[in-house]
Amino acid sequence: MNSIFKKLSRYFCENWQLAVLDLNTGRWTISSAVKNIPYLKTENGNGRHILIQPTAESIPYYMMVDDVSIRTIQHHHKNHDGTWKPGRMVVETSPDNYQVWIHSDRFLALAEKRYWLKKLCNDPGADPNNRWGRCPGFRNRKEKHKDSKGGYPLAKLIWVDWKNKALIPHIR
Repeated sequence: MNSIFKKLSRYFCENWQLAVLDLNTGRWTISSAVKNIPYLKTENGNGRHILIQPTAESIPYYMMVDDVSIRTIQHHHKNHDGTWKPGRMVVETSPDNYQVWIHSDRFLALAEKRYWLKKLCNDPGADPNNRWGRCPGFRNRKEKHKDSKGGYPLAKLIWVDWKNKALIPHIR
């Protein structure tokens, strides 16, 4: 888990936060410090969701494409030779379901994010305003993902590129 936190810190340039989401009582934020991992594991084990997001000052430079398939990833987030496009972080949130974070080389206004997310086949109900993503390394505690043995899928970090940024074209 320490390794995942280190990768997330690099990707978000140290400017990220976590949240614990309880469907009955709401969401509360927590720092991304490694010392909080045991607390987060306990909360996740008690049925709560663990989420990530860039901090407020960094949010305009990131957008998260939610609820996409591997086919959509191959079409929009990989090059023709199978390599990843720059500035991506891919999290498999449940079997065959993904979130793709994109680190932009420039500020993106909310309206611009909405435009690009529609083009990238984002979940139409997932607005980018104050959007949180699932934290890799923790279980996706949605009831619909519960297996026959009572277990939940582990959100997996599939790819992360913290060295590059995506060149997002301006809307014409």
